[in-house]
Amino acid sequence: MKRNRLVAASVASTITLALALTACSTGGGSDDNGSGDGESASGDIRVWLNGSDTPDAARDYLKTTFEEENPGSTLTIEEQSWTGLVDKLTTSLSGSDSPDIVEVGNTQSPAFTSAGYFREITEDEFQSLGGDDLLGGFVEAGDWEGKHYALPYYAGSRAVFYTPQVTGSTPVPTTLDEYVATAKSLKTDTVSGVYWPGQDWYNALPFVWENGGFIAEQNDDGEWEAGFSSEGGLAGLAQVQDLMTNASLAPKDGQETDLQVPFCEGKVAFVSAPTWIAGTIKTSATPEDPKTTPGCLETYGSDLAAFPLPGKTAGEPAAVFAGGSNIAVAAKSNNPDLAYKAFEIMMSDEYQTILAQANMIPAKKSLANQVPQDNPIAQAGVEAAQNARLTPASPKWADVEAQNVLQSAFTKIANGDDVQTVAEELDAKIESILNS
Repeated sequence: MKRNRLVAASVASTITLALALTACSTGGGSDDNGSGDGESASGDIRVWLNGSDTPDAARDYLKTTFEEENPGSTLTIEEQSWTGLVDKLTTSLSGSDSPDIVEVGNTQSPAFTSAGYFREITEDEFQSLGGDDLLGGFVEAGDWEGKHYALPYYAGSRAVFYTPQVTGSTPVPTTLDEYVATAKSLKTDTVSGVYWPGQDWYNALPFVWENGGFIAEQNDDGEWEAGFSSEGGLAGLAQVQDLMTNASLAPKDGQETDLQVPFCEGKVAFVSAPTWIAGTIKTSATPEDPKTTPGCLETYGSDLAAFPLPGKTAGEPAAVFAGGSNIAVAAKSNNPDLAYKAFEIMMSDEYQTILAQANMIPAKKSLANQVPQDNPIAQAGVEAAQNARLTPASPKWADVEAQNVLQSAFTKIANGDDVQTVAEELDAKIESILNS
């Protein structure tokens, strides 16, 4: 499964400007084809799917079902690369030859919804497509100014990985406080109780959220207020610093890349990572393997296990940062009515079940039980995803990431700097960017 789709840092500001310059207004149920004549240009619907994540079974079901239900019309799936996707979407969605349905990364959604590139989904349509059954964080990512524009497609989540070869008979922690204590108790001179590189801010967010803090929220006057220095934010950051300094041997300025390397060296008790890392860890480490950083199927990958990060209350998973995609109908679709019919198929129980049975977390919470029950790691991801959250739904969030303010702040925390001072500086920087 793919990694979380972020707007490329090096072009974030340029993209934000491009979106603003090419924005167009949209309205739910419009029959405008982008040329203003209200007529359908053809009976062919073009669906842009990114990468190879959507299984062939789902693609075949979408095309076959759509064409059976709409005689004389055709549906064409055009696979796009994640590399350069934002620029390509910006150009295509604003032109006269726009695709009809597009897949976007969840953190990319606000940039497009705010610019008017997606058709509005009315409240009645939203309820018929899933309503409260849809993954809440992904719904929020596709909303703008109280209206729906993009809906969840599928999700990825983070889980805590371990192997009994390192943790022994240590019980799986049932609360966040137990997790902190257990990780500290498992640390030795050569083994990290939890492996946490200093720049990894993704894994810090659950601690902030679980303690009642927040990243940034928009007030009624439209101004953004950051919350790392709130009471709950500080409590969460205190736990983060405790783990970074007392449970981790990871580099204080390190990044969250190639986490399978220390894990496969037997130097990790717990590591929180996207569930797709399981495939890397279970890669055979043979000399013939072309990977430069192979896994360890024959050793620590042979009994790989995982559990959802526990929350403050026993039995409830923590709110974790989610990856995955949203889908939307393009505002300039040449066939808006037909496009919406295809969109309905992609949101249907039947289509979403196909995704779930391919070990993907479906858009609908009620279909989580369709993920194969004999895959415990996939199940850990499913459980974690039910309470997953995303970054603030601001088109300027990409600029926050581009300026590395989070990486810098958490590196300071890993090095033992005063948490409140770091949090206040971080909030000031986030607010300056989001409110600029």
